[in-house]
Amino acid sequence: MDELRDLVVLGGGSGGYAAALRAAQLGLTVTLVEADKLGGTCLHRGCIPTKAQLHAAHVADSAREGSKVGVRSSLEGIDLAGVVAWQQTVVDRLHQGLQGLVRSRDIELVSGFGRLVRDAEGLAVEVDGRLVRARNVVLATGSKPRTLGLPIDGTRILTSDHALSMAELPGTAIVLGGGVIGVEMASVWRSFGVEVTLVEALDRLVPAEDPAVSKALQRALTKRGVRVRTGVGVASAEATTDQVTVELADGTSLSADVMLVAPGRGPVSSGMGFAEAGVALDREYVVVDENLATAVPGVFAVGDLVAGLQLAHRGFAHGMFVAERIAHLGGRLPTRPRLVPEHLIPRVTYSNPEIATVGISQAQAEARGAVEVVEYNLGGNGRSQILGTQGFVKVIRMVHGPVVGVTMVGQGVSELIGEAQASVAWEATPDDFSGLIHAHPTQGEAFGEALLALAGTPLHVHR
Repeated sequence: MDELRDLVVLGGGSGGYAAALRAAQLGLTVTLVEADKLGGTCLHRGCIPTKAQLHAAHVADSAREGSKVGVRSSLEGIDLAGVVAWQQTVVDRLHQGLQGLVRSRDIELVSGFGRLVRDAEGLAVEVDGRLVRARNVVLATGSKPRTLGLPIDGTRILTSDHALSMAELPGTAIVLGGGVIGVEMASVWRSFGVEVTLVEALDRLVPAEDPAVSKALQRALTKRGVRVRTGVGVASAEATTDQVTVELADGTSLSADVMLVAPGRGPVSSGMGFAEAGVALDREYVVVDENLATAVPGVFAVGDLVAGLQLAHRGFAHGMFVAERIAHLGGRLPTRPRLVPEHLIPRVTYSNPEIATVGISQAQAEARGAVEVVEYNLGGNGRSQILGTQGFVKVIRMVHGPVVGVTMVGQGVSELIGEAQASVAWEATPDDFSGLIHAHPTQGEAFGEALLALAGTPLHVHR
């Protein structure tokens, strides 16, 4: 009979492996169960391959536009198989490093499909007939693409999993979904020369973001040649041997070589034994309390299984928090850990232009009381002009109070989100930044200029 482990983690994605690594670091005995590859969706079918393709897209755009800055360059074409091969080398290096980390922490890695079991003897994860028993279980089975019931065939009608492993580029593409996944893939394909139509059922792209961001993004994508349709959903889709035809809800139709179905992702919870073990579900998400604990004592859930932002770094934070929570309850960690509030988790869309946000929106801030808002246009930022990007940095503060939200749009703004997060998390006032100097020329100056304006001492802002 296997020894009773302190922790068994079901799922080796961002949340799962973070929980395993942190728990082992704290001296807990850990078993990590993964049916596929360590690293999960983020490493193999999400964050890393997507951003690799976005980098390739940036290289393509730079080659195409070299003459604008006096560089005689041209784009001969895109070798998509070569892009995917390079992308895979990045993934493989990270995968090997992650495997090494897990081995170095003496974590038992079990390959196979696991299910949660709760019987008279306690908690366990069943893997190919073996019961791995533990005092605590972390559910970290992640998410899968939503398909809206459309006939996904992997050739003409695709999910993001298929789109990231294609061997040849389509000439034309329809992207269904104007959220993060849809916008990023539409941006990649357009940079690769694909004629793209982006369809969003709601009235604007990236509807979770500030309306001004949606407007700026749509303007930029349209300028790049992406056709954007908002406020209309898809009624049906039919694939033939050479194209896909999409009927929209307004009675119009579109045809293209492929259609990417990207309305978001849903939790992987069915068939995992959760409900049978007493774990409550709500629309397939695992129901948890403020400590990410389920109704079953000793069972926690992290990452995309928990309703909210679907972000790898949220999964990391969840996993580390739960590991520390378990260690604290077991007397191995004296300090009670704190879970980072959802609004303090930075959110980035890596399209061209990028979107980066942290904190609450202007509308949410106004519901709390009087606010002051500065929107600094990147047209006044030297580094942004060199990079050839447009956009803005928007900072929201409560009147006579702290900064509560930051929203940015423009190429490169993802690198500014750390400072923005610190300002919101520390409840800083604009005056707190008065003695800090941003190097010139950097895009960070744009954030600094917005804070100077809010402090009443603008240098490059007309007020």
